[in-house]
Amino acid sequence: MNNLFGKLPVFVAALCLSACATGTLNIPYETSPSELIQRAQEASDRNRYNYALQYYQALLERHSTNIDLVCTAEYEIAFIHYKQKKYAQAKTGFNTLLMRYDMPNGDLLPQQFKLLAHKVLERISEKENPRSFFSGKT
Repeated sequence: MNNLFGKLPVFVAALCLSACATGTLNIPYETSPSELIQRAQEASDRNRYNYALQYYQALLERHSTNIDLVCTAEYEIAFIHYKQKKYAQAKTGFNTLLMRYDMPNGDLLPQQFKLLAHKVLERISEKENPRSFFSGKT
């Protein structure tokens, strides 16, 4: 019994390290875009943002000629930065994405990301410049 309790701290430490791992993923090159997005979403849902970012970065790098996938990855990367309260990075990412919509054929891009990027940028602005009840602003 005494031997079991002696090993318990090692087991707990190993469990914590494996649960909190933030290493580099080895993402097989043949992973499909839909699978990359699914894995990224699952990682993000579990607050494993480093992994989610790696999946989206792989999507960007491997499918740089597919503008729909590029927009997806750029939006999601910026949104993860927003969730992490890294507002400067998030704003840069959203604004970079929005510049695509100002280019020729920007109207052919997936419009949901344009709308969502504007909404999140508005939220960031509200967080950075909160209205005060006493400021007289409405």
